Amino acid sequence: MDTLDIRKVIRRKNPYLYRAKAMESASEIVESVLSAFVTSSEETIFGNCFFEPIAIAVSGGNKALAEGIDLMIQDDKNNTIYAIAVKSGPSVFNADSKKRQEQNFMAASKLAQQAKARFEAYIGYCYGKKKDSGKGKPKMYQELAGKQFWAELTGDEDFYVKIITFMGTMPEQYVASYKESYNKAANRLIREFSNSFCKEDGGIDWEKLVEFNSGD
Repeated sequence: MDTLDIRKVIRRKNPYLYRAKAMESASEIVESVLSAFVTSSEETIFGNCFFEPIAIAVSGGNKALAEGIDLMIQDDKNNTIYAIAVKSGPSVFNADSKKRQEQNFMAASKLAQQAKARFEAYIGYCYGKKKDSGKGKPKMYQELAGKQFWAELTGDEDFYVKIITFMGTMPEQYVASYKESYNKAANRLIREFSNSFCKEDGGIDWEKLVEFNSGD
């Protein structure tokens, strides 16, 4: 939030949508921008900075270097290499991204072949539930979610509950700094938006906004 630039953001947004929703103030548009930014960012950030490090630590595996794979575990006892794509929740894929994930697993399987090791791959969703519909599921990997995923990594059926317990009071320690950053960003972006896209009387200059967004 500290690095958001309102002009760069506006170039990627739909000004017609703002007008259609009858937004008449800089603060309304900025609040919409900040809300969308936080919503789109938090799942990715949380997955990369919270779930993934935990998965690596508790599994005894290593951060994977292969594209699209987050965790590699080499089980010498069973001569097996496990490739795991760690995802926050079970709603992250569309058809195209799932196809790319399968291709990434296929590329990693070649490394296992070179090492003459068995290869097992799965997508681990750190929360939620994943039901197998039986339709169109690739044969080369499985999908585990929530309790099943953490139990597979740790051997502990209750680990998925323990994660929330281990968090303790840490979240509360960051609330104040988050709110401070959010409020500063809101004030700064409102000022920048007003200077760039508001008329002298304070009204939004919609034509100027659209020209900036979509014009030459």
